[in-house]
Amino acid sequence: MNELKPSLLDFTKEELLSKIKPSFRVKQIFGWLYHNYAETYDEMKNIPKALKEELAQEYIVNPVKIAKKEISTDGTVKYLLELQDKKTIEAVWLKMKETQLDENGEVIQEAKYTICVSTQVGCKVGCSFCLTAKGGFTRDLTAGEIVAQVVTLKRDNSHEHNRKINIVYMGMGEPLDNLNNLAKAIEIFKDSEGLSISGKRQTVSTSGLSTKIDKLGEMDLGVHIAISLHAVDDELRSELIPMNKAHNISSIIEAVKRFPIDTRKRVMFEYLVIKNKNDDLGSAKKLVKLLSGIKAKVNLIYFNPYPGTDYERPTRDDMVSFQDYLINHGLLCTIRDSKGMDISAACGQLKEKTQKDL
Repeated sequence: MNELKPSLLDFTKEELLSKIKPSFRVKQIFGWLYHNYAETYDEMKNIPKALKEELAQEYIVNPVKIAKKEISTDGTVKYLLELQDKKTIEAVWLKMKETQLDENGEVIQEAKYTICVSTQVGCKVGCSFCLTAKGGFTRDLTAGEIVAQVVTLKRDNSHEHNRKINIVYMGMGEPLDNLNNLAKAIEIFKDSEGLSISGKRQTVSTSGLSTKIDKLGEMDLGVHIAISLHAVDDELRSELIPMNKAHNISSIIEAVKRFPIDTRKRVMFEYLVIKNKNDDLGSAKKLVKLLSGIKAKVNLIYFNPYPGTDYERPTRDDMVSFQDYLINHGLLCTIRDSKGMDISAACGQLKEKTQKDL
C-alpha cells in the first residue's frame, strides 16, 4: 500500500508548533481547521502563499471526503466517507434532542447532537451480529482520519465550532485496538483553541479488551467508557463475540471496576437484545447479579436486522419486561430508540450496500 500523506488534522497543536514557524501561524491554521472547517489551503485566507505551498508538499488538509449520505426522517444522517486510499468508513450524525422554544418562539435550548465515529477500516473482533465484521479488517485509522470525521460532519451540518457536541467511538472498528491513535484524537478534540470537546463529552465504546481498558484508564483522558456486553454468560458471549474467549466477562468486569470514572457518572453497559437469544428474564436476573457493586447504567438496544442475518429483532413487550426487571432491581436502564430505521442503520450497512451497487 502506498504511504498515506499525513494530514494537518493528524497533529496536536504542540506538534504543529514544532513544524510551522512563526508560532502565531499555527494558531491561525488551527482556527481554519477547527473553527472554519477548512478542507483546502485556498480557504486559509490569511496564510502566506509561500507557507501554504510549502505545507501542501508535505500535508493534505482533510483526509476524508463524503462519498455518500443517507438522511432519515428522524434527522439521523449516515455518512460513507472515502479516505485517501479509496477505502471507506462510516460516521453518523445523530440528533439526540430537539430545539426547545419558549412561548415567544425564542430558543431556550438548542438541539443536541452526537457524532458516532469509526476508528478502523473494518474490524478484527468478528462479532457474529455485526455487518462490519463480514468485510474483515483492513487497517487502523490515523488520528487525523478520526478527527476528520467530526470536522467533516460539523461542516456538512453547519454546526458552529463552539456549539457542544458529543462523540461516541462506536462506529466501524474496535477503538481499543487502535489505542494510540484514539488517544491522540481525544487529545486533539479536547484542545481549547480547537473544537474544545471535553473528555466527559467523549465516550469510548469497546467490545471488552480487558487489558486495553486498563491501559486507557492509566492514560487518564477523562473519557467515559461503554462496554458492549450483549450477553450474561461466556457461552453466548463467545458465540456473539469470538474474542470473548481471550477477554471473558469476568476479566471485563474486573477491568471496569479499576477504570477511573467521575464519581457523578456511571459506566454504560450496552446490551444488544436479540430475540430468543438474550431477551428472557433469566438473562435479566443474571445481568443484575453481574453488575452488582458497579455504578452502572444499562442501555438496551434493539438488534437491527440486515439481509442474510439469522438473528431477529426482539418484541417491544420483551424489551419493556427486561427493562422493568432491571429497574425494579436497582439498575438504571434505558431502551435506546432505534434511529435511522428508514436508512442503512446497522453498522457497516451503508458501506456493504454501496459496494454491492458498484
